[in-house]
Amino acid sequence: MHKIEMNVQPLVTIFYEDEPMQARQGDTVAAALLARDQMIFRVTPVTGAPRGPFCMMGVCFDCLVEIDGATNRQACMTPVVEGMRIKRQNGAGETGLDIDYDRNCQ
Repeated sequence: MHKIEMNVQPLVTIFYEDEPMQARQGDTVAAALLARDQMIFRVTPVTGAPRGPFCMMGVCFDCLVEIDGATNRQACMTPVVEGMRIKRQNGAGETGLDIDYDRNCQ
């Protein structure tokens, strides 16, 4: 994917998988990663299938990533911030919910 440079926004440094990269201030995390040819943002919890952005408008949830230690963040809806640390999400991530799956999901 090639990004057409029409934007004069300042650059910020973000970290993806602990590697520094430059992104345009105001871009979403998804746009910044796609501009760097990063297509796989997470793997599904059941099959481990790779997923990346699909709708780019916050509907599909295929672009979930870990940002600054918080899981289940939508990359397409989150603007980049200087020093942000982004990681590929493996599985469902932490939901913060206390659910008894044996009792509630049968």
